[in-house]
Amino acid sequence: MAGKKNNELGVLRPYDFVKPSVKISYALLIAFLVLALLVALMPFVWVMLAGFKDQREFIRGLRHALPEGGVRYIPRLLPEVFLLERYIKTWNDTRFYRYYLNSLIVVAGSVISALVFNGLLAYGLAQLKPKGHKLVLGLIMGSMMLPATTSLAPLFVNINRIGLSGTFWPLWLGVGASAFYVILYKNFFEALPDSVMESARLDGCGNLALFFRIVFPLSMPINMVIIIYAINGTWSDFLLPYLVLNNAKWPGGAPMETVMVRLFSYQSSNQATDIDIIRAIVFSIIPPILLFILFQRRITENIVASGIKG
Repeated sequence: MAGKKNNELGVLRPYDFVKPSVKISYALLIAFLVLALLVALMPFVWVMLAGFKDQREFIRGLRHALPEGGVRYIPRLLPEVFLLERYIKTWNDTRFYRYYLNSLIVVAGSVISALVFNGLLAYGLAQLKPKGHKLVLGLIMGSMMLPATTSLAPLFVNINRIGLSGTFWPLWLGVGASAFYVILYKNFFEALPDSVMESARLDGCGNLALFFRIVFPLSMPINMVIIIYAINGTWSDFLLPYLVLNNAKWPGGAPMETVMVRLFSYQSSNQATDIDIIRAIVFSIIPPILLFILFQRRITENIVASGIKG
């Protein structure tokens, strides 16, 4: 019985480490994982440290006077001085806070759309099962086989025809029609106990009220997974916002570009220096990194609770 319990705890059991070969293999595995971690983190560390440099130091390296006279420039990872004012200056000069606000508006609308529309459709397929629901489910799953780029051209044409170009509505509604989110919701709803649904119906709860009062609160694990996916995907999206919001303006004349669209247009402009572009990249990647750091444990717990296997 004890042996079975140890096997359930992991691949390696405590007495396996008595063997020298296991110790060496385990040490090599840890060393490989540490090396892989350093390789994965190096681009982020480099770009963040580079933002503290000025243009000269970034291009040529650290100025070093030679004993025999002359100057040599030595490239190095760390900046000569850490001045946060350089980041602040780029933030103010580019008015990046405007594009942060635009992206936050897009993210907020996309999260609401992802939860409500995908949840309602999945609820109908999983619980109500109207006539033709298998055909609808087959079409939804079939759409996942098509690359997203194949539908981009007709989607853009239809957006222009119905007059939604230059607004956030296509970005919001697009997330509300995600086959991936529908499948996640459907699998979760099918696992909910029928007794809860029947009790609510006996109390006179209609289908819509049942969804918002009973099913939706019970679905917090999968809700959190979809919220995190929607935030990360919407914040990092570039192509559709670029097509829809290109040259779009608020009534006061401020641009409606998201962070990723602004990063591309700023890089293409003649006003931006290399180091300013580096700092703009840092501004664009900070929110996803903070999202992962703050909700890392919750992401793992909710994925396990929702029954998703990666």
